[in-house]
Amino acid sequence: MRTSLTGLLVCALALAHLFNTERSASSTRVVILGTGNPNADPERSGPAVAIIAGDQAYIVDAGPGIVRHAALAARQDSIAALAPDRLHRVFLTHLHSDHTTGLPDLILAPWVLGRAAPLEVYGPPGTSRMSALIEQAYADDIQIRLHGGEPSNKTGYAVNARDVAPGTVYRDSNVTVTAFEVLHGKWEHAYGYRFQTRDRTIVVSGDTRPTDAIVRACNGCDVLVHEVYSAERFATRPPEWQRYHAAYHTSTIELADIASRARPKLLVLYHQLYWGDDDAALLRQVRSRYSGDVVSARDIGVY
Repeated sequence: MRTSLTGLLVCALALAHLFNTERSASSTRVVILGTGNPNADPERSGPAVAIIAGDQAYIVDAGPGIVRHAALAARQDSIAALAPDRLHRVFLTHLHSDHTTGLPDLILAPWVLGRAAPLEVYGPPGTSRMSALIEQAYADDIQIRLHGGEPSNKTGYAVNARDVAPGTVYRDSNVTVTAFEVLHGKWEHAYGYRFQTRDRTIVVSGDTRPTDAIVRACNGCDVLVHEVYSAERFATRPPEWQRYHAAYHTSTIELADIASRARPKLLVLYHQLYWGDDDAALLRQVRSRYSGDVVSARDIGVY
């Protein structure tokens, strides 16, 4: 009887381990592919965030370096969904160059590396036009790769781009994606995105000045990924840049107030503007008015 019970216990533990392993493998993860901004910081690629749900990657923004950092995350953290030939969809927050200069790379490099499906692109008005013009700009490259003797599939270079309005913009068995308007200076349309998966709710702010839209979209979400600049260094900026950043971006102190009302389980700072500060300084400023869990992301951080 003791041997039988021992065997049952071993089987039960093995099944529990298998269940936990499978649940861990299928749980939603947030991978920060790039935390950068227009400054040419060699340690930070342009802004891009990947939400991994099921075996798929759902990318927000396409800053410079996106495909190589996706490949690095795929290799370094064994995230197969970020292998270049599996990058199938991207959601653009707005069309500022630092958020989109990686889009040609995301369209073409995965095709060259074997992606056969067109890239799906979702974003504010102007997204379809930008995608079409990129395809035109690289027409000679595409024609040579298609007909110049290089082995290539005949479909993976194409783009299915959609200009979307606020609301549900995408849904599959892994995730529902909702776009919402944020306030980014003179941009007529700029979006944040809310990702609802089976086990987590993720909100990505995009570029924005303080707005209650973030509070409503998060409302106790699991992870809020939000841009930020140093409030303490703000006064050292020239007046024209102070006016710009106040209209387009969110300070550490403003973000602390937003997070206190949005109540994320984890606040992740990205697109950080330091102006001589560092991660510790940004975190100290946020924590001076916010008591929740907060981290300042580095490239290839996984949350």
